[in-house]
Amino acid sequence: MAHRFGQDGPQVARIGQGSWNIELADKAGAVSALRRGLDLGLSHIDTAEMYGSGRSEEIIAEALAGRRDEVFLVSKVLPHNASKAGTRSACERSLRRLKTERLDCYLLHWRGSYPLEETFAAFEALREEGKILSWGVSNFDVDDLDEALDVAGPGRIACNQVLYHLRERAIEHAVIPWCERNGVAVTAYSPFGQDDFPPSTSAGGKLLAEIAATHGASARQVALAFLTRRPSVFAIPKAAKANHVEDNAGALSLRLSEAEIARIDAAMPHGPRPRSLPML
Repeated sequence: MAHRFGQDGPQVARIGQGSWNIELADKAGAVSALRRGLDLGLSHIDTAEMYGSGRSEEIIAEALAGRRDEVFLVSKVLPHNASKAGTRSACERSLRRLKTERLDCYLLHWRGSYPLEETFAAFEALREEGKILSWGVSNFDVDDLDEALDVAGPGRIACNQVLYHLRERAIEHAVIPWCERNGVAVTAYSPFGQDDFPPSTSAGGKLLAEIAATHGASARQVALAFLTRRPSVFAIPKAAKANHVEDNAGALSLRLSEAEIARIDAAMPHGPRPRSLPML
C-alpha cells in the first residue's frame, strides 16, 4: 500500500529501501537486493552523499540502470555543504553518481551552521530547474520544524526523516503530530534500531512473534506494519540482502488490528518525551 508523500506529493510505497553502510556489503549482492526490492514494490529508495562518501549512490545507480522511472529516489546534502552554492554543487555531484537527471526528494541531512534561508533557496532553485521534484529535512525536532516552516512557507517541506523504531518512539510525542498538521511526510530511518530489535526472549519480542504467527508473518514485518500504521509515516529499512528485502516487502500487505496495535503500544511504550530529538 502506498501513502501520499507530503501535502501534494505522489503516492509512495510505505516501506522502502535504505542504504546506510550498504557500501560495506557485497556489491553484487547489494545491487541484486535493491533490484529485488523494486520487483516487490519497494520503490522508495533512500541514500545520501555522506553514505560511503558517495559510494552508496554509485551502488544505487547500478541497481537503477534501466529502471529509474520505477523509483522514488531520495538523497541528502550534508550540513557543511548546505550553503546556497554548496547545496547546488552537492546535488549535482549526487546526480552524477546516481546517473540520473533528477531526485524525487532532496533533504538537508541535519541542522548545521548555514541559515535555512540559504539552503531552502538552493532547494527552490533546483526544484524550478527540475533537478529535484521536492525537498525536505532530516533530524528536525519541532522547534527546527517551526523555523523551517517560517522560512519556507506552507506546502514546501515534503518530508522529515527521523529515527524511529519500537524502542525509540520519541517522535510520536510531537514530531509526528506536527508533520501531520502541516502535510509533511515522516520517514523512519533505522526502523529496526542499531542491533536493538526486541530480542525474541523479551516480552516485546514474544508479543511480536505471537502476533506474527496469527498473520503468517515475521516479527519484523509486524514491527514495520506498526511503525507505518499512520498514513503520514514511511519506513526505509536497510536493503543489502535479498532475503531481508523479501521479508521487508511482506509488510506492505500486513494490516494490524486496533487490538494488536494497542498490545504493542502497551508492551513497548513511547515513554516520556526527551529533551532533544534522538538521532544517529
